[in-house]
Amino acid sequence: MVSHLFFYQLMFLGLLWLCIMLHDAWPNECTGGDQKPSKPLPPPCKRSSDPKPFPGLTRKPPCATCAQAHEHGPQPPGCPPPRMVPARGRPRQVDTSQHFCPHLDWAYQGWVGLDNISANGHPSGGLWRQLYCTGCGGYFLETHGTPFHGKHVAPDLLVWAVGVLAEGLGIRAVARVFEVDPNTVLQWLVETADHLKAFSQYVLHDVRVTQVQLDELYALLRAVKEGEVSEAEALTRLSRSPHWVWVAMDPVTKLLLAIDVGDRTLAMAQGVVHQVVQVLASGCVPLFLTDGFKEYATALLTHSGQWVQPERRQAIGPAPKPRWMPRPGLLYAQVIKTVRRRRLVRVSHRVVFGTLAAVEQVLAACGWQINTAFIERLNLSMRQHVAAIGRRVTTLCKHEDGVRQQLVLYHVYYNFCLPHASLRLPLPQPEPTNGSGSAKQWRPCTPAMAAGLTDHVWTLREVLLFRVPPWPQLAGV
Repeated sequence: MVSHLFFYQLMFLGLLWLCIMLHDAWPNECTGGDQKPSKPLPPPCKRSSDPKPFPGLTRKPPCATCAQAHEHGPQPPGCPPPRMVPARGRPRQVDTSQHFCPHLDWAYQGWVGLDNISANGHPSGGLWRQLYCTGCGGYFLETHGTPFHGKHVAPDLLVWAVGVLAEGLGIRAVARVFEVDPNTVLQWLVETADHLKAFSQYVLHDVRVTQVQLDELYALLRAVKEGEVSEAEALTRLSRSPHWVWVAMDPVTKLLLAIDVGDRTLAMAQGVVHQVVQVLASGCVPLFLTDGFKEYATALLTHSGQWVQPERRQAIGPAPKPRWMPRPGLLYAQVIKTVRRRRLVRVSHRVVFGTLAAVEQVLAACGWQINTAFIERLNLSMRQHVAAIGRRVTTLCKHEDGVRQQLVLYHVYYNFCLPHASLRLPLPQPEPTNGSGSAKQWRPCTPAMAAGLTDHVWTLREVLLFRVPPWPQLAGV
């Protein structure tokens, strides 16, 4: 029999042989000679943080508002008729240059400043002056086409009520203050909103700006339904439905360019950008600054884009399809805010169209950086002046039309009637006041004055009495 010692010796020899083989096969870094040094491992590839160039779109994004562009505003029927020259009589003492003949089927109907309108006194001792058209021989009151036409209420009462609405008081509160019915105040608001919308479209055009900031303001509406409802529908009837107030402004002149109400969708973004483009002058492509809402890029690309033919990458094969690309002058940057647990933790900037150097060059003229602070401040002013979009209030509107009417009132009141403290201009010489106070050293200035649309601060009475012509008047008329 084989002894156990033989197996132990055999196992020892096997282990010794295994150690020798592992020693020869293991790489030895300490030994010299002709052994080549091992190559260092390449560093891991890092993903570039630089934004990739916009590849373009194969189709132009559709815009429903652009499809109805022909309905944007009425156009004059043709060339204006000749100016009338009074043949006799003393010079006119009443300025009627801003009035026009409202009678149809007449060549001078709708034209302003042709000296065909003259004052004819106050019929029956009334408050409003009667005007006479020397061409057609027709008479009309100076309030024709304004909210005062056909009203038996005192004009000052109507102006004060509308002014209080513009300052942020609710409809029922205004009714209690001036001791009128709430439905009467609501009717005044509806008629005033229609007039101010036409006034804004007539005056607010051909604006040249360098920057435009856009934002959406969260608002609430009461979803109230008419008729008998079930128990489940009653809960929906008492609930509140969210909506958004879309705003566009010029941060330099503080001019409010566009305002609208709707859902936070691409269609609304297209409509708001379309309104901004209609207000801007031809060829004016400003710097656009928004939050991180991605639909703005598509809306801006729709209205400020062009077809570009890409270069061929190979000699043979089909040619590449044209791409819808932003125009070379289009600049668009976003301010992306990261919020966690209702607290702002990070703010980052991203240039979508254009280059960072071009964006900083536009902002350097004012000493600014990429921001949306001015339109955020405007949101606070809107919540204070528009009762329907305030926080934790009981003055919410039932439908979008009610919010839109109050916003139209605020739009005109903010641009033309409300002086802005940061836009005031120093007077050449201090002007004394009526009282015993210090002399007046500053000239008040509104956003419309800063933008060159008007030369004085409008009162709300002036705006409501302004007769808006049916179409834009030609230069020199």
